Amino acid sequence: MESDSKQLSEELIALIHSRLGERASEFLIPPPIFTEMGGEFIGFNQDEGWLRTRFPVRPQYLNPYRTMQGGMIAAAVDNTLGPLSMLVAPPNVTRKLEMKYSQPVHSDLKHIYVFARFLIRDGRLLRFATEVRKEDGTLLARAKATHWIIEPD
Repeated sequence: MESDSKQLSEELIALIHSRLGERASEFLIPPPIFTEMGGEFIGFNQDEGWLRTRFPVRPQYLNPYRTMQGGMIAAAVDNTLGPLSMLVAPPNVTRKLEMKYSQPVHSDLKHIYVFARFLIRDGRLLRFATEVRKEDGTLLARAKATHWIIEPD
């Protein structure tokens, strides 16, 4: 599913709400931090279990070196993994997030692009992998995540 950001966002939110059923009102979809960070959904494939997002590199995200603070990059990753996790499994939470930074995100970049993949479900554990890249495809960071399903099916 590749389409314009607004249409894709509406489709994904509706899909998450349908998966949650009667419990949809218990959750903030999308979470306020996703919106506050300027996140955009730019691609999704349910059959292959992946989601792509884009986040702006804003001046308030910079560290003293004028590069994007690692915690903000991790927040972009977590804000991509969260929606993907709700699209592929029952409600769950991040249990472990391991980041590996390859290159700094310089302030002259307009956006970072996060590609998250669902790898496997093992009981109540979900495993994911992500990559953070520049628009030209240059790798900036990778992450591995483990999520815990709150209430099993």
